[in-house]
Amino acid sequence: MIQEVFPNAQIIFDRFHVMKGVNEELNKIRRECGVDVNKNRFIILRNGISLTDDEKVKLEYVLGQSKQLRQAYELKEEFRDIYERCNNVDQGKDEITAWLKKAQSIYCTATKTIRNHLDGICNYFLNRITSGVMEGINNRLKLIKRQAYGFVSFENFRDRLLASFAN
Repeated sequence: MIQEVFPNAQIIFDRFHVMKGVNEELNKIRRECGVDVNKNRFIILRNGISLTDDEKVKLEYVLGQSKQLRQAYELKEEFRDIYERCNNVDQGKDEITAWLKKAQSIYCTATKTIRNHLDGICNYFLNRITSGVMEGINNRLKLIKRQAYGFVSFENFRDRLLASFAN
């Protein structure tokens, strides 16, 4: 339907959702390797460049427990880095395709999904825009809708929506 209504639209798969799939599989690998990181569970899911020095030490300890987990983490960081480095669709496609070849033995599900949607994923490099702002707006609208239970009229609900975005 989108292609009928917007024939010139480019389908773009949001970077966040693509990385989410890779991170979910990384966490699954962590569990399969028997690595229990308790409070520091999210340390392997965070961007490596965002880690503090203390977190880097903890990460090194966690990755030291499993060679497979270390390899999976390094592949995840390499994939994230592709989003940071690539400046156009062709470069992004080449880099992601090369990554898929390296990662397919470890990230079975994620690589299959990425391969199936490669063009839409690479369209991100056209203008490097994510849907984060729109998702935030939708989240706010849903919250107001839940709070609107009991509004007597649509006009009151509409006024509440407009007022919340007037700032």
